[in-house]
Amino acid sequence: MTRILVLIVGLAIIGFILWWFFGKHQVAQATATVSADKQKVDVEVNGGYSPEVITLKKGFPAVLNFTRKDASSCLDRVVFSDFGINQELPQNEKQTVEIDTSKSGEYQWACGMDMFHGKLIIK
Repeated sequence: MTRILVLIVGLAIIGFILWWFFGKHQVAQATATVSADKQKVDVEVNGGYSPEVITLKKGFPAVLNFTRKDASSCLDRVVFSDFGINQELPQNEKQTVEIDTSKSGEYQWACGMDMFHGKLIIK
C-alpha cells in the first residue's frame, strides 16, 4: 500500500514539473496605442514582466515604462540585446526605455540573468 501511495505522489510531482516547465501558460499581452505620433506601454516587473508580449507599430517612436516592484536582484536590469540596451531598473521607480521601431520583426528581452523573458513585436 505504501509503495502505491509513493508511486502516485511521485507521478503527480513529475506531472507538475512537466506542466510547469513545458506546459503552455497564458501570457499577458499589450498593443501600444499611438497618440501624438508616439506610442507607450507600461510594464510591471513583479516576478516576471506584465505584459510579457508587446506589439508596437512600425515607424512611430516607442517608449516602454518599466516599474520594478520585485526586490529580486535578477530583475534589476532589462536587456534588449538586439537594440544594445542594458537598462538598470531601480525598485519602485519608473524607468523609460526608448525603442527603435524602424525595422519590423520580433525581438526578445530578458532580465539581467536571462531567466525572465518578454517579446516585442514591431509591425
